[in-house]
Amino acid sequence: MATISKIYGYEVLDSRGNPTTAALVELSDGSQGKAYVPSGASTGIHEAVEMRDGEEGRYKGKGVLKAVSHINGDLADALIGQESLNQKEIDRMMIDLDGTEQKSRLGANAILAVSLAVARASAVSEGKDLYEYLYQVYQEDFFPEATLRMPQPGFNVLNGGQHADSGLDIQEFMLMPQQETFAESVRAGSEIYHTLKSILSAENYTVSVGDEGGFAPRLPHNELALELLERAIQEAGYQLGKDCFLAMDAAASEFYTESEGYRVEGQIRTSQELVDMYYQWIESYHIHLLEDPFSEDDFESWNMFMDNAPEGMQIVGDDLLVTNVNRIHLAINQGLCNAVLIKPNQIGSLSETMQAIQLAHENGLTTMMSHRSGDTNDTFIADLAVATGCQYIKSGALARSERVSKYNRLMEIEARLNQ
Repeated sequence: MATISKIYGYEVLDSRGNPTTAALVELSDGSQGKAYVPSGASTGIHEAVEMRDGEEGRYKGKGVLKAVSHINGDLADALIGQESLNQKEIDRMMIDLDGTEQKSRLGANAILAVSLAVARASAVSEGKDLYEYLYQVYQEDFFPEATLRMPQPGFNVLNGGQHADSGLDIQEFMLMPQQETFAESVRAGSEIYHTLKSILSAENYTVSVGDEGGFAPRLPHNELALELLERAIQEAGYQLGKDCFLAMDAAASEFYTESEGYRVEGQIRTSQELVDMYYQWIESYHIHLLEDPFSEDDFESWNMFMDNAPEGMQIVGDDLLVTNVNRIHLAINQGLCNAVLIKPNQIGSLSETMQAIQLAHENGLTTMMSHRSGDTNDTFIADLAVATGCQYIKSGALARSERVSKYNRLMEIEARLNQ
């Protein structure tokens, strides 16, 4: 069995031009794997710590040399010589070495880079495609009933909230094509996306894009975004509610304050008023999935919404859960949501990410793999979604290479599975 012979950390840039961590792992048999860690803009307060340098004269304080030094120092010292296939043990060693609840000593961005790079190197060593190797790890160490699954995509085609300067409160308006294959869903998404661009241009709205590749027009109100998507679906030759559904990430923590509550379109809304608004949109626009409809610790509103949710509606916890098994346990026990967003960098290691997916699947919760708004061309989450049987994946719009790379990788995996 190959052992870890070299670990090397370094800085790279994410899609916003900010530094992020990267790690290269080399094994005793010469196999190598590398990984880049993404970064979020709309982040939950319960997420693992992304370590930044805070040195204003360098990258405006956003450098990650401290995290890189931990990769090249403490983490390398601890892991060199370890058998690479022992993913759970390697991750446990790094977590114990950090010794804090949210990985604040070494940085989740340092630990995750090494964790993912070890997995990639191990896949090369074993002569397996990454999704095949990750499936083996997930099945053997976490969930014996696991099956490979191609996820359904969610394309964020209109950006608001922290992902754009459009002025929209809702952070993501997504297309969810329901086609027979992943590749056909990508085709439908692309055709609708380009139709939407033509509509926006004809209406004299900007067609510049936000962080996740979606258009960022300055619309007068949130519902107009849904109206434009309905029109784009129809003009592209598809039927809303049959060929394609809509989804939203409200990211409500971003428009919530303890002093005011929820402020939407300049008006203070009670939780009940917010619920009524969501229900009206769900019914009118065939919204199949709603992410973070309330603030991350507003359990009462989450519970109220779940009690009366339409049948089949996916209510997804992101900031609410932050890929953390303790938060997922809490949501299960209190009935707060029925779906979990999975972001490896929220928790900081591959094993903990798989543990969160395992807990969700064992309790009948849907899982949706997710990128971050500051991402790279690393396609690890595409393989991870297939390997762990996630029902959905979102990686932004069908634009910008750091978004499209994940969809392209999934089409490649689908083609391989169909051979």
